[in-house]
Amino acid sequence: MLTPTQLATMLKLQDGMNIKVNPNWLTAGYAYLRAAMIESVEGIEHHGWKWWKAQHKDLPQLQMELVDIWHFALSHIIIEYQGDIQQSATTIAEQLASQRTSLMFDGLEYHFNQLAILDNLELMAGLCAAKRFDVPLFIKIVEQAEMDSDELYRQYVGKNVLNFFRQDHGYKDGSYIKVWSGREDNEHLVDVLNSLNISLSDYSDQVYVSLQQRYPS
Repeated sequence: MLTPTQLATMLKLQDGMNIKVNPNWLTAGYAYLRAAMIESVEGIEHHGWKWWKAQHKDLPQLQMELVDIWHFALSHIIIEYQGDIQQSATTIAEQLASQRTSLMFDGLEYHFNQLAILDNLELMAGLCAAKRFDVPLFIKIVEQAEMDSDELYRQYVGKNVLNFFRQDHGYKDGSYIKVWSGREDNEHLVDVLNSLNISLSDYSDQVYVSLQQRYPS
């Protein structure tokens, strides 16, 4: 289960990135759950579902889609509580602590703990289309994609901090250097994440500092 520190860190990072994109993001009317719906469908594609052709599950890409969905979900939840990060964290923690394994949608009860990952991704897409997001369902899908809460946290922080880093180093005006020492920034990020302990209270800051130390001066 995601810890209070992890929840607080992710929500603060998400709020900070959204502010960087648009200081008035809370009232901008962005369709975060529409974005999450699209990512859910892309997750289905990465898993593979077509019975009329050979397909191979691309687990890393599916996991990346889930991390993207979490970015959009956190944004939606923060908006629901009018920018109150603490209340957002409390709500997510309460939903996780409930250990609920079913939900009602369109008059039917879905026991998502008993459904396959494709069915759950489809259910999540439907909920997002109806402007709803269910945290326990999402965490179940994360588990079915062979991730635990710590791995979700690690990948989320990594992607968020890299986005910050790119923006701070000229991504918007084109001066950012994406390839360092013959390797893309994503590859450097993997090394950084593997070298740090996620239990650090300043984990996200340490990721940023480590990227800074590697970046060409």
